[in-house]
Amino acid sequence: MSNFVLDINKINKNLSGYHILKDVSLKVKEGEIYGFLWPNWAWKTTTMKCVMDLITPESWSIKIFWEEGLTRKSKQKIWFMPENTYLYKHLTWEEFLKFNWKFFWLSWEELDNKIKALLEKVWLTFAKDKYLSEYSKWMLQRVWLAQAIINEPKLVFLDEPMSGLDPIGRKMVKNLIVELKKSWTTVLFNTHILADVESICDRISIIHKWEIIVSWEKIKNIDNLENYFIEKVTNTDEEAIKKVE
Repeated sequence: MSNFVLDINKINKNLSGYHILKDVSLKVKEGEIYGFLWPNWAWKTTTMKCVMDLITPESWSIKIFWEEGLTRKSKQKIWFMPENTYLYKHLTWEEFLKFNWKFFWLSWEELDNKIKALLEKVWLTFAKDKYLSEYSKWMLQRVWLAQAIINEPKLVFLDEPMSGLDPIGRKMVKNLIVELKKSWTTVLFNTHILADVESICDRISIIHKWEIIVSWEKIKNIDNLENYFIEKVTNTDEEAIKKVE
């Protein structure tokens, strides 16, 4: 059996007559932190939504937890945190988590302790009784992150998890991601904050010009990620210009 818990082959997606994803492939090992990097307009969120079966690509193949496609069994072991939060703002933090808890048919016996632990993980214990409508962006980001791990998933997809956070908040999220890895949870996250990637990721891919330009590269093999990223993106742009000429 392969040790890839996520094996995506050749995602192709069209939008408004344009080919926006071209043969995008990813392989993610069990228990690793995988960074999915991009410059602007790389369609990285579209890629992740295809994987989560939220939008349908024209063609692809996927294995999650060694099974073909996104099965009901695999859905129970994964979760997704989108870049933009869409929360029920008339609920408190605690009410929102209890609402989400019901989706997983989990036991209610340990619910209160579970929610308390999640509040502490994302440093929001002080705001337990506030309505989400009163939360700032960074607070909502933390709530959504807690919601993404409430079912103790074994594969987590995070779309810009540090977006809008200050250095303290970013440190909290990074600590949480590393903690997930220690519990043998695989994490795939999109970001363009290269310093965060260097500090916690095992491997990376870079998507640019609608396709993967770097695939499954070990962070430890890269001396300076910023220089490496700029070089790869610039070379791709130059090659595109040559083809036009």
